[in-house]
Amino acid sequence: MGSDAHVVVVGDPALLDTARRRIEALEATWSRFRPDSELCRLNAAAGSGPVAVSSDLALLVARALDGAEVTGGRFDPTQLAAVHRAGYVRSLELGPVVDLGPAPTADDRPLHERVVLDASTSTVRLATGTAVDPGGIGKGLAADLVSAELVGAGAAGALVNLGGDLRVRGMAPGGGAWTLEVDDPRPTTAGRGGWRVVIADGGVATSSRCRRRWTAPDGTERHHLIDPRTARPAATPALTATVVAAEAWQAEVLATAALLDGPRDDTGLGAVERTGAAALVLTESLDATSSRWERVAVRIAEEVAS
Repeated sequence: MGSDAHVVVVGDPALLDTARRRIEALEATWSRFRPDSELCRLNAAAGSGPVAVSSDLALLVARALDGAEVTGGRFDPTQLAAVHRAGYVRSLELGPVVDLGPAPTADDRPLHERVVLDASTSTVRLATGTAVDPGGIGKGLAADLVSAELVGAGAAGALVNLGGDLRVRGMAPGGGAWTLEVDDPRPTTAGRGGWRVVIADGGVATSSRCRRRWTAPDGTERHHLIDPRTARPAATPALTATVVAAEAWQAEVLATAALLDGPRDDTGLGAVERTGAAALVLTESLDATSSRWERVAVRIAEEVAS
């Protein structure tokens, strides 16, 4: 999925091999960077009618549609053509991206017309010209699934971090809840630390336009987060958005929405509030938080100063 994997198991070390195999299987199912993945085969069949899919891919599509609904369309899993046109065709560690010209026109068809999931038959029908790009939700959902299976196999606790989409369950290595750190990426605040997040069971995801960015041949800077309203890299004041939610897949879609809209309570942060999650949105000069953020996070610099 174009990311590193970091797994912590509290219990039998052999479970790490279980986690590795499961992550590799999910990679083979829904990575957009592997032409032989089940997801790529589904995209290639767009316009041909219902396609039978595995339970894992059906679940991914279901969660992607859920994410679009909960964010009012800010998260849209059908922006693959726009991502490609921006230049993000392959995993960035393979070298510079290639500019493919202007972005396509935003697709104004309702999402339910572009992607039809029939859970009863485990089939997905994509409209002609539609392709599913799970983006970060694929990493978040994989973290949810793998962590659940590790605990189900006997681990006392598990942490699964796939490219920054993280899920924890059970007991941390030292006992009790898990303590995580959220960095402050702003140069002006370098050395000030970040935030310390303490959670017993849940997901954390950060969307950022500070990473996965590149300079196009025309000299413009681009990034991988597409605004569905324009089909172009989002023009947003937000640098990063971090969300703590019940599930990692949900944290990912809410973080995407919060980043696209920046520190505006009625849009991205509004979706966070409605779901009971907690969020932090950073701009160059502003920290904006949802009402629940201070319940789960402490500013490290303030803690040290006190």
